[in-house]
Amino acid sequence: MATTTAQDEELASALVQTMHRLQDLHAESSRPLGLTPQQAHLLCVLLGGPLGMTELSRVLSIERSSLTSMVDRLERRDLVARTANPTDRRACHIELTTDGKSLAHDVHNAVVARIETLTADLSASTRKTLMTALQSILAQA
Repeated sequence: MATTTAQDEELASALVQTMHRLQDLHAESSRPLGLTPQQAHLLCVLLGGPLGMTELSRVLSIERSSLTSMVDRLERRDLVARTANPTDRRACHIELTTDGKSLAHDVHNAVVARIETLTADLSASTRKTLMTALQSILAQA
């Protein structure tokens, strides 16, 4: 059984604090664009292409009924559209409309700009180390 060191706990705490700060930045960036953080997250996820409701529910970690309500609201705003699933006629894919794609890029760019401001003072060496570490963590997730 592995033992947890104070250094391990500090790292975990720093990552949790970073996660919370990034969530705050995401929320602060999405609100001026008229989106909840969850709606902004959904739009950004769909930048990768259309997804089914089951996959979206899993990726966003929300219940299917909550996702349906969110998609309904975004569809009324003409930001997403439901399209037929070519392999299952009972299911649909959710895809970005032209306006949705534009707004998703706006959200993404706003968050990136905020993160760039936060990390502006990091040296090139520190940036490289941080990027390598984060990529390693993400590869294991």
